[in-house]
Amino acid sequence: MNLPKNKIEYSGFELYYKGNIELLNKPKVAIVGSRRAGRYSKETVKLLARKLSKKYTVVSGGALGIDKAAHEGAYPNTIFVSPSSLDIIYPKSNRELIKNIYENGLAISEYEKNFSPFKHTFLQRNRIIVKISDFVIIAEAELKSGSMRSFEWAQKYNKKIYVLPQRLNESSGTRYLAKNGFAEVLWDLDDFCKSLGIDEKSDILSLNEALNRFGNKIYEMELNGEIEIKNGKVYFN
Repeated sequence: MNLPKNKIEYSGFELYYKGNIELLNKPKVAIVGSRRAGRYSKETVKLLARKLSKKYTVVSGGALGIDKAAHEGAYPNTIFVSPSSLDIIYPKSNRELIKNIYENGLAISEYEKNFSPFKHTFLQRNRIIVKISDFVIIAEAELKSGSMRSFEWAQKYNKKIYVLPQRLNESSGTRYLAKNGFAEVLWDLDDFCKSLGIDEKSDILSLNEALNRFGNKIYEMELNGEIEIKNGKVYFN
């Protein structure tokens, strides 16, 4: 089959792409969840994605909330699966993040040029996110939500599912998954990462390594308290 140079066949899908296609060759984890996620979930996801990105490429859908936190935490080791064609950036509020992923991460889509997102394309996108990943983390989701469709795809594709612990009366979907044995709860992020062979020592980079990976964004990260730069080393908090 002769495909255009910006299109590939992968995992049973024909996909248009922008960015670093080599990210598809790495082990991958899907991180998905609510657009209206709380601060706790978003901050935890960002931290977890950063830790996992030492070994895994983090796959998500570019939406507000959990998706955005997952991409930011793992950047540039992240894959954005778009509900529209790649010439249409959606959502526009994540324009800067998505354009950065086009440059340094990877964006993929089933859709040709000038294809706007529809309700059903978000669900179709979710099946790609799940199928190309080795396992799935649903960080926060209400019981009747689009994020729970990722659970259905994970069951279909026989993917292991993890969820974050949540407070009572919050995230009814992930609590349902945990209560009924459909998902394992990530009680300790460090223990989880160790079980995947991720060494916490990798949370320390030389300044040059950090600059090569994050560019001048590391100074913004320092101001935000995400990292500490000391004696030529970058320590992640």
